[in-house]
Amino acid sequence: MKALKSLFLTAAIICCSAFSASAQIGGQKFAYVDSDYILSNIPEYGDAQAELEALSTKWNNEVKAIYDKVSDMYKKYQTEMVLLSEDQKHAREQEIINKEQEAKNLQMQYFGSDGQLYQKRTELVQPIQEKIYTALTELSQTKGYTFVFDLASGTSVLYASERADISDDVLDQLSNVMQTVRREDRKRANAAAGKTTTNASSSKTSSVKPGKSKK
Repeated sequence: MKALKSLFLTAAIICCSAFSASAQIGGQKFAYVDSDYILSNIPEYGDAQAELEALSTKWNNEVKAIYDKVSDMYKKYQTEMVLLSEDQKHAREQEIINKEQEAKNLQMQYFGSDGQLYQKRTELVQPIQEKIYTALTELSQTKGYTFVFDLASGTSVLYASERADISDDVLDQLSNVMQTVRREDRKRANAAAGKTTTNASSSKTSSVKPGKSKK
């Protein structure tokens, strides 16, 4: 299954003049979500990210320890090479090459395109993605949305009315099958984030959109 953002259709431009409770263009209903906001309000996703980060740190340290060993072996070889025979030099060089290859193999095992970190991420995150997509699909079918865009997809959006944001509705739908932050708690967090953003904007130091906390 592709990453969450690839599951949501991407909007090039959302026209500000077409929004009511949701956008309607030519009789078709449009809405949008903020997938970053949705994920940030799913405790299970936060737990998964913490576990992945811990594994990444642990495995990085294991790989680094071997590379450090390679570095130590090479430095020792350099200081002793004048005392070594050609056969001994060759043997030591091969040991260094083998140890470096061990580090590279372990790095690929952990962090390769199909490595253990990727597999663990799939194991932990894919079920969450599937539940979000199912909740979004069910909500869209119930409400009659033709398209639902994702503001976190990276596409430039010139304007998006908050009235067309169904991120909280998706979270409410999702709460039927997994734990999510309660809507009232989300509102309080959003209000606090909006106040912080307003204060920051006055000093021209913040580009965070009011009303939504970004991860």
